[in-house]
Amino acid sequence: MEEITSQPAMPDGEQPVDRSSSVVGDLRLHEFRSRVFRNTRMLRVWLPPGYDAPENRTRQYPVLYLNDGQNLFDKATAFNGVEWGVDETADRLIRTEAISPLIVVGIDNAQNDRIKEYLPYRSFNPTVLRPLGKRYPIFLLNEVMPFAYERYRIARGPENTGLGGSSLGALIALYTGLVRPEIFGRLLLESPSLFVSKRRCLKDSWYFRAWPERVFLAIGTRESDSDERHHRFVEDVRELARAMRSAGLDDKRLRVRIDEGATHNEKDWGNRFPEALTFLFGS
Repeated sequence: MEEITSQPAMPDGEQPVDRSSSVVGDLRLHEFRSRVFRNTRMLRVWLPPGYDAPENRTRQYPVLYLNDGQNLFDKATAFNGVEWGVDETADRLIRTEAISPLIVVGIDNAQNDRIKEYLPYRSFNPTVLRPLGKRYPIFLLNEVMPFAYERYRIARGPENTGLGGSSLGALIALYTGLVRPEIFGRLLLESPSLFVSKRRCLKDSWYFRAWPERVFLAIGTRESDSDERHHRFVEDVRELARAMRSAGLDDKRLRVRIDEGATHNEKDWGNRFPEALTFLFGS
């Protein structure tokens, strides 16, 4: 969690960012209490260039919600000190007009309870017999999103709303998209952990038809410690892509990236983020 004790709190529970951090642009931190999960985490809201300019005071912006918020913007809070570089990438793509300005909301994971919150079904690898993931869509739709809508000028509708994550964070994003398809029109799935819970979400995907307007799906070819597991993980992603294509997603709606030699970490997810963000929110 951010070191915030040396500076006073700002209005509405907003916390200042340590200016010695690696953050680019306007990142606002909110300590957020969840009634659904009965815990507290940080929400990290990145605002596009010009958000506070007088000429934009009535402008509303698309939004991308991303799981594992600690790893997105700041190496000081990221796992192993490696961030996705979401702020640098979004700032550059907006300034070069590759995408329209948007807001990114990073939702911190629950640390020790991360796996429980990101698993919607019981699992024996990893072993989670009382998962909490079925509550995640409720947490997101009934708590996080209203909080963001109240405080920031966020445009409504699925065409303006994206959701994503990596690993188990991608799995819970997929699950949320399956159970609440009318909400999200953009879906980012990086190295989704499709193997858990006997591949339940992957199997459910074959019966699903209401996919978002755009989906970016990616995985590296070296994401495990064995060739057998590498192959299985990649094949699971290929199968998910086949399920989406069977429901009618063409190349304009689905981008699949099998990244040769890439591993299961923030560096490689960050390396693919410019392509993902351009595909999901570009013209």
